[in-house]
Amino acid sequence: MTSTDSASAASQKAPAKDPWDLPDVSGLVVGVLGGTGPQGKGLAFRLARAGQKVIIGSRAADRARGAAEELGHGVEGADNAECARRSDIVIVAVPWDGHRETLESLRGELAGKLVVDCVNPLGFDKKGAYALKPEEGSAAEQAAALLPDSRVTAAFHHLSAVLLQDPALEEIDTDVMVLGEERADVETVQALAGRIPGMRGIFAGRLRNAHQVESLVANLISVNRRYKAHAGLRLTDV
Repeated sequence: MTSTDSASAASQKAPAKDPWDLPDVSGLVVGVLGGTGPQGKGLAFRLARAGQKVIIGSRAADRARGAAEELGHGVEGADNAECARRSDIVIVAVPWDGHRETLESLRGELAGKLVVDCVNPLGFDKKGAYALKPEEGSAAEQAAALLPDSRVTAAFHHLSAVLLQDPALEEIDTDVMVLGEERADVETVQALAGRIPGMRGIFAGRLRNAHQVESLVANLISVNRRYKAHAGLRLTDV
């Protein structure tokens, strides 16, 4: 190839993809495992109010159906297995101490699904909250190890359950850090976060960086206790 040919090829190179060019996720069904807990219930409410089809899951189907009726906006309730089967995207919002057991039991139902882990491994003592480090490195990496046939991402860690569940708030003023291995999966989750007014989903690295994102919640808990607040995150210059 001549230098002229090289210059011509370079000039015809496709422009870099706009990082804010995100897919349309409005038609996807979102399942929330742990959807009867504060975080899961709040996420289900916000997404459903934004027009997303949402199914919340629980170990007890009756409990899930009761919570769904409270939320309204077309939210349905089911046991965890049915929730996983019927959903395109599955948000994992279960307590840390039930994380491994829940995912192990749903490996088949979650195969081929886009899984969004938002679990924060935390401990509490007289000094307050502190981060735990799972053997795999993070809750998200544990999920990826337990679900080899799923596409695991991590997001929605830093959201206040109190604000999410407050119907008087029209917007949630925060950014959502999204981590994952495949750009398409990350962008889908970014777009899902962006469905909630006031929120942005922002790429924050691969799953190996999930531990510090999960552990930052311990710092936010300290902030909230000192200032009687419901602190979130905003990333500048993005």
